[in-house]
Amino acid sequence: MRADRLVAALLLLQSRGRVTAAELAEELETSVATARRDLEALSAAGIPVYPQPGRGGGWQLVGGARTDLSGLNAAESRALFLVLGPAGSATPELTSALRKLVRALPATFRADAEAAARAVVSDPAGWGERGKEPPALVESLQTAVVRRLKVRLAYPGKDGQAAERLVDPLGLVDKDGIWYLVAGTPAGRRTYRVDRVAGAEVTELPAERPDGFDLQEEWEHVAAEMERRRSLVHAEVLVGARFFPVLRTHFGRHCELVAEEDGGRVRVRVAAHMPRAIAEQLAGWGAMIEVVEPEEVRAELARIGRELVRQYEPDIRIDSSPGVD
Repeated sequence: MRADRLVAALLLLQSRGRVTAAELAEELETSVATARRDLEALSAAGIPVYPQPGRGGGWQLVGGARTDLSGLNAAESRALFLVLGPAGSATPELTSALRKLVRALPATFRADAEAAARAVVSDPAGWGERGKEPPALVESLQTAVVRRLKVRLAYPGKDGQAAERLVDPLGLVDKDGIWYLVAGTPAGRRTYRVDRVAGAEVTELPAERPDGFDLQEEWEHVAAEMERRRSLVHAEVLVGARFFPVLRTHFGRHCELVAEEDGGRVRVRVAAHMPRAIAEQLAGWGAMIEVVEPEEVRAELARIGRELVRQYEPDIRIDSSPGVD
């Protein structure tokens, strides 16, 4: 896990003051390129880690050869724990390491650092869609969560029109690159997909946060409900065994291997919230996939096929002259 390495790299810098990418790679049993990317990630996050060129150079945690973290300012300490926080509960060792890092901070920064460490949850199991770069709003929403400030969101409703909502940001979730904001509203807790937010203004109004609120626990409840809604309809399909990993990336965890069939094919069960949703995801596979059941999904695929034929058949020209493949 990358966050494990980032924690280890920072602790190594803290103990040695300066390391080369090669030394870090040897310690963490990674490639030199990976070690260099990890050091660059710490630096890019705002941590005072800088390369020192020349003979005897390397990467240094600014503040001295055997510095503690007292050289970090408030913004840098928040940045550090926003980077490392999502992995904090992964293992007892990581939990212990983060506690030690918090104790190494100046006392005035600790509350913000602990809030930053709890501001983001990482959920690597995707829903058939993978994000790339975090939306631009993520950073400002993180700040609102850590500082406990209300946010004025512009978010589209069922009619597609963006409506303004004043919410209490409780935390952010990175689900395989797709970001969600968990927030409190007058109507109860709601979850907003960040890349659909039309606008967000961090106010100076104090946000309410329920006592004992646990973002990880809350997200598990949210994800379980989303999973239930997304898997109301199941279909069994036949596909070439070598294409099963590709199909799984389309459906995420709603795709499971059922059995191996003759002819190098496998039987796979996929799920979505309605037959049309399954058919829409399978339509692009053409004859590479055979839907065994249910009939509702087969009917939706036939309907999509007829629509495509009506749309494009007049434009299709097939040259059947001799010698043309």
